[in-house]
Amino acid sequence: MTSTTGPAVATDPLVGRASTSDHPTPRSAAGRYLTFTLHDEVYALDIMRVTEIIGFRPLTVVPMMPSAIRGVINLRGRVLPVLDLAARFGQGVTQVARRTAILVVEGRLPTPVADGEGPGADVALGVGILVDAVSKVVQLGDDDIAGPPSFGAGPRTGFISGMARLDGDFAVVLDIDRVLAMQDPTPAVTGAPEPGHEL
Repeated sequence: MTSTTGPAVATDPLVGRASTSDHPTPRSAAGRYLTFTLHDEVYALDIMRVTEIIGFRPLTVVPMMPSAIRGVINLRGRVLPVLDLAARFGQGVTQVARRTAILVVEGRLPTPVADGEGPGADVALGVGILVDAVSKVVQLGDDDIAGPPSFGAGPRTGFISGMARLDGDFAVVLDIDRVLAMQDPTPAVTGAPEPGHEL
């Protein structure tokens, strides 16, 4: 495992389809990963799924959004929803601080289909991911990444693609497609501020 000097990101993201089982079919996980922190825990994301890293900026709140969607931002004319990763994981909202960042990622979700029909085409989805701080880019080999944990019938862990050995500890390797497909642990916001309100 080696690290690079900065969070250089790819401009041509690779996207893949989420499996229907709890964990995807094993494949080579070797590659470059962007690491970041969230509530004092370290996470890793395939660098090829990250298109941009930006500092936190005011969010425009949209009513009736899922509770984990904090709002939207204008990214060079593009309306980009911003997902609070901590809220998606049921850990409360992220407190904005000096190092808070938004990771612009490209996910891919299957299109819902009617009963009896075959699978629909995947739909690309651009989302901003709100995190406490960006750490560094690391190069991981297959031997650096263990399989995802199993808790039996306990909490769903399908959004975890593995556990990376990093600096004597573990980083949770996320499957971004599954993170985006997760249901929020709390109901959708019904008493949101009026459109145009900014955080």
